[in-house]
Amino acid sequence: MGYSETAASSRRGFLQAAAGAGLTALVAGCAPQGRAAGDGNRKPLRAAMGNAGLQSTWCKLGKDTAELWGDLLGVEIVWFDGEFDPQKQRNKLDLIVDGDWDFCCFQAVQIDSLEEPVRQLKKRGIPVISMDTMLVAKERMRDVGVWCEVTPNQVFMGESSTRYLMQKIGGRGKVIHIGGLSAHSGALGRREGFENVLAQYPDVQVLGGGVRWCDWEKQMARDTFESLLDQSQEPIAGAFFHSDDMALACLPALEGTPHAKMVVTAVDGQKEGLAAIREGKLAATTVNPVCLIHMTALSLGQFIVRNDEQVDNVPLEIVTPGPLVSRESGNLEAMLYLADPRHCLV
Repeated sequence: MGYSETAASSRRGFLQAAAGAGLTALVAGCAPQGRAAGDGNRKPLRAAMGNAGLQSTWCKLGKDTAELWGDLLGVEIVWFDGEFDPQKQRNKLDLIVDGDWDFCCFQAVQIDSLEEPVRQLKKRGIPVISMDTMLVAKERMRDVGVWCEVTPNQVFMGESSTRYLMQKIGGRGKVIHIGGLSAHSGALGRREGFENVLAQYPDVQVLGGGVRWCDWEKQMARDTFESLLDQSQEPIAGAFFHSDDMALACLPALEGTPHAKMVVTAVDGQKEGLAAIREGKLAATTVNPVCLIHMTALSLGQFIVRNDEQVDNVPLEIVTPGPLVSRESGNLEAMLYLADPRHCLV
């Protein structure tokens, strides 16, 4: 189930890994050798799952993926919406730690905020898998009770979209950097990726002095973006957003302004963002494979339980690959197919 960094950087590797992690694993299920999966002898399972907030299209597709593949795997999914509020998410998990779960999979709104309920689940012997972001720091995962983290390479995604942006603007001019949530480990990784690439372009200036955190909220991103547009009478060359949702919410603000030809890149690469690339509105996005992340976490959980696997035999981290997608990258139509909510494959 592990993916190499090399695979992460190539489209071919991505597709191979997606097939390997998803389809092959699911077809194999947990059936012992010599017995076909889906033969009716599997024990039905029940899992608690939840991610940061269903107002995000990324998170909504994660829920759809879990429910789709849960049905196929014989796992009842009970969903808990984080509502993009660390305290609300914590309160919900505090209420379910005594529930009848075979395993749990969570994406934390904020690192460390769910530590105590995860510790309670560990005491009961219930495996917990982290999705996309860190529940706790990597070196404390096993102590707290996190068996495995299924995550994209957040720094790579930030670097990938930013590198494309810099190339398209010729490595000079003003740019805007709109971030997610400052306490979100994924957003911090994307900021690091942006700054890694920015350091190679001394002729590029970031308006506002650096990243502007907008908590993944589209309206906050739009308000912040418009205020930054007003700071420059000259055309602003480009913008990098930590999510497609925030980027798409801001694109209409460019109409009729000196910045109408701005090059805009983002991260996520789901249906809406990919469609915007096809329409020429968004220049590029790097895929954060929400379906693959949720599907892999779910598959891993059922393997652990049905195969009675031990924590020391489970990898601490599984990194999911995600390619850059643009109109010239050659993978746009394939990604649109894989990201289709009817398939839930990327």
